[in-house]
Amino acid sequence: MNNPLNQRRSLALMLTPVAAALVLAGCTSTGGTDTASESTASSPVASSPAASASTQESATPGGDASSSPKKSSSTRQAAPAGYVSYSDYSTNRAKYDDADVVLFFNASWCPTCMEADKQLQGASFPDGLVVVSVDYDDNQDLKQQYGVTTQHTFVQVDADGNQVTKFTGSTTVDEIAQQLA
Repeated sequence: MNNPLNQRRSLALMLTPVAAALVLAGCTSTGGTDTASESTASSPVASSPAASASTQESATPGGDASSSPKKSSSTRQAAPAGYVSYSDYSTNRAKYDDADVVLFFNASWCPTCMEADKQLQGASFPDGLVVVSVDYDDNQDLKQQYGVTTQHTFVQVDADGNQVTKFTGSTTVDEIAQQLA
């Protein structure tokens, strides 16, 4: 004879994997691009930097207001390239004015994010492409500013911090570079 307590335990055991799959489904979404038709008035300011970086206050964006995210004439130094923490990016914004900057909203508990993070850490970047690691859980203001609703989201921004394009699903430098506006 099956009593109600045993029935509830059985149901809980059956639903646990389903609940886990639903939680992880947000991590593995693949998607297209969402090009911004409007830009925001303020530059990104984090409530705290990426989890792997030390806590520092965000710096006021610097640099020439006429700078574009694309590389300019050969009279300027080559734009930096690589994978950096949000605290490094936010405290040295002028350094990245001539780079294609892509904010990578990622979470330490997201399997797809972990794979992308692993790929990006060991990757060779083309000149001028900078991917900035932004902790999804700790940066609510940035998520709201760019309309980020799921981890593993990439947002390309210009020198003033305005959204250029937004996409998900990429895990390698080549895939990210293909999505740039």
